[in-house]
Amino acid sequence: MDANQYVAHSRKLSGDSGELISFSRQEAGWEWMSFSVRRLAPGEVWEIKHAGEESIQVLLSGTCTLNWATHSHRIGARRNVFDGLPYVFYLAPGDQVRYTATTICEIAECHVPAEGRFPSRLVMPSDVSTSLRGGGNASRQIVDVIPPSFPAERLIAVEVYTPGGNWSSYPPHKHEVHNPPDEEDLDEIYYYRTNHPTAFAHQRLYASDGSRDVVVTASDGDVVLIRDGYHPVVAGPGYDVYYLNFIAGKLRSLANSEDPRHKWIRSQWKEVDARLPLVRAMEASR
Repeated sequence: MDANQYVAHSRKLSGDSGELISFSRQEAGWEWMSFSVRRLAPGEVWEIKHAGEESIQVLLSGTCTLNWATHSHRIGARRNVFDGLPYVFYLAPGDQVRYTATTICEIAECHVPAEGRFPSRLVMPSDVSTSLRGGGNASRQIVDVIPPSFPAERLIAVEVYTPGGNWSSYPPHKHEVHNPPDEEDLDEIYYYRTNHPTAFAHQRLYASDGSRDVVVTASDGDVVLIRDGYHPVVAGPGYDVYYLNFIAGKLRSLANSEDPRHKWIRSQWKEVDARLPLVRAMEASR
């Protein structure tokens, strides 16, 4: 089976403006998520509006002015995704938001069908929560950007930081069956950024019935699409890896099932990796 069908690669831009990556849910061949990452040059404007769809935008880097309805905010503090916690905007169906770049900005956006039951809302770095998960070389940092408790219809967003040589999304888990509250059928995007241009991560994608077992390589700016099966990640030694997860399904839940063959590893975990956390709240308000 061709591993490339699971990976979308970032475009190489000749300047400071343009789409780094973009695909619709129809192009991806799934039910829910459309995704893009755009780079804005200073002074450039990006207006976003989706009829019948909710959207989440994550400011990956740079500073800009955000305008929606009668609100105007200057947002942005981190130079890159390893430099602090994010500003995030939840855009309700039919509403419009306008970004005007002050510096070079990069913004990730995901949108899904929705009815419009919740209002648009700006999420500040002080609003997100961060925690450490796992142990030993399966330690990583979790930033709950738009958790299931956030008032939205479909979308969930999480940032994950994995130190070089460590595993993430481990023990391997899946979310392919609608069986609440134990597991939910969810599609998931892994959008990768790295701390070095030659960095990489490997992600194993294997089916619960044994019908598929492939390993894909993700570099800076790549997207891995998870439709089903288990999907653990390992960061190349020496290279810290960030990924932004967008998750959507019929229910807003993170319910999943771990591979029973690997659950035992939890009993071996002791200290969390001393390199964590890789980002801290105080950096976002520098």
